[in-house]
Amino acid sequence: MRAALIAICLLLALPVACVLGSWFAFDAGARSVLLHLASTVLPGYAWQSLWLAAGVGVGVSVLGIATAVAVALFRFPGRGLWEWALLLPLAMPAYVLAYAYTDALQYSGPLQTALRASLGVQGALWPDVRSLWGAVLLFVLCLYPYVYLLTRAALGERAVHMMEAARLLGAGLRRRLLTVALPLARPAVVAGVSLALETLADYGVGSYFGLSTFTTGIYRAWLSMNDAVAAAQLASMLLVLVAALLALERRAQSRLRFTSARNGAPGSTESQPLALSGWAAAAATLVCALPVLLGFVLPALWLSAMLWRDAAGNATGLPFERFVQWSWASFRLAVIAALLATLLALALGFVLRRPGGDRAGDALLAASARTLSLGYAVPGAVIAIGLFLPVGWIQARWPDSGVSALFTGTVVGVLFAYVVRFSAVAMQSVEAGYARMPAAVDDTARTLGAGTWRLWTTLHLPLLKRSAMAAALLVFVDTMKELPATLALRPFGSDTLAVVAYNLARDERLAEASLPSLAIVAVGLLPVVLLARTMGSAGSARA
Repeated sequence: MRAALIAICLLLALPVACVLGSWFAFDAGARSVLLHLASTVLPGYAWQSLWLAAGVGVGVSVLGIATAVAVALFRFPGRGLWEWALLLPLAMPAYVLAYAYTDALQYSGPLQTALRASLGVQGALWPDVRSLWGAVLLFVLCLYPYVYLLTRAALGERAVHMMEAARLLGAGLRRRLLTVALPLARPAVVAGVSLALETLADYGVGSYFGLSTFTTGIYRAWLSMNDAVAAAQLASMLLVLVAALLALERRAQSRLRFTSARNGAPGSTESQPLALSGWAAAAATLVCALPVLLGFVLPALWLSAMLWRDAAGNATGLPFERFVQWSWASFRLAVIAALLATLLALALGFVLRRPGGDRAGDALLAASARTLSLGYAVPGAVIAIGLFLPVGWIQARWPDSGVSALFTGTVVGVLFAYVVRFSAVAMQSVEAGYARMPAAVDDTARTLGAGTWRLWTTLHLPLLKRSAMAAALLVFVDTMKELPATLALRPFGSDTLAVVAYNLARDERLAEASLPSLAIVAVGLLPVVLLARTMGSAGSARA
């Protein structure tokens, strides 16, 4: 089993290795392509990608910290509602948010048209949302919950009673926030910002807004210019950029270590958040309400209105039969990917928990698992290019091998990319479940005569049921929203909801794109509900 898992992990790491390995075949032709890219589009790709990442990093930090501080450190009317409502924008993919706001705010949209008619003015009333900074704002609205969730947990565990101690020592509220609470939350903020780096992997918003980022450049080079060398070089640059940012995040995390302080006894005054009233309570409510309204409520209402307008004005009606086909294709792929990723994570977690006598094999398996865990940080475009490269190489040398027919434009290729991309999500959830399981449980079972198979099936799996369900659910939702890899690898005529929504929006058929977009949002609500229930259970346990 150990050897099989090593082989599977190495196979799943093949796309990343092939992208990086493309530099070893750096001949005169590849050099000329690189020089051409450097003199034309590469500076623009680099700058726009870096500005996008920097803008989103600053934005999610500010908004995530503000909402987490309001909910974790203060009490005000409606606080319990905002605790879970602030997670709702997680269900809204950035490209769906882009479709809704483009239809609402564009020059020819109903809002600007009505305002120009009522005010009697000409010209645009505000800047075009299809811009770099428009993309930054949309990404901030749908990704700030990462920072909010982690920062809120960190502040709830450590900051409340320490702020009370600082108050007794004479520190004012501003000083307590800046010198006590926020420094304690810095590791959580850094971790949340690193999760928001998925902006570098985005294709839907960048392509729809006409941005020149690495991901959109990869697709232009591969699909429009039919230049595999340029696509591989751009993919490797993006991969190196993502790896460098992750290395900086890990270095920052290693320097930002704090001991976990224990809260005061339940019900003690030192463990209670500070009560707000009047204008302060209104300000805290506004801080929490704005991101929920702008990041979920208003876009969802606008998408529903678009769907209603299209249903009322379309004499032939909405294509519900085709919508069922798209939904089934998305659901089928998401279920299979979730099962494969979760089973792989369970097997890896079990084998890594039980080291064998082969130290070299254990070390190789651990390294393979760590390599696989980087898949979530690898953009879908890089995975697609990394899969095309070895398939093309094998097919060119052995035309009758059938490898291209197996992986190119097939369900197998799409599922392979999904497992590479999202196995890390399942592994994190399963590892968290194993971390709560004492090793003494295994020793006791072995003492009683339980074998390996019985230990896994009758002891581990029941104890890991919640973790496995959470892993499968998260992979399912991420697969439903995945666009770049699906767009490049999907079988002909077999579209998913994400691909259909993107194609309709690209053709400016935004009203028709609202139906698959709302379906994706509805599926995205599942992990939000799970997180809200988990947070509610944790809060009840502490009370």
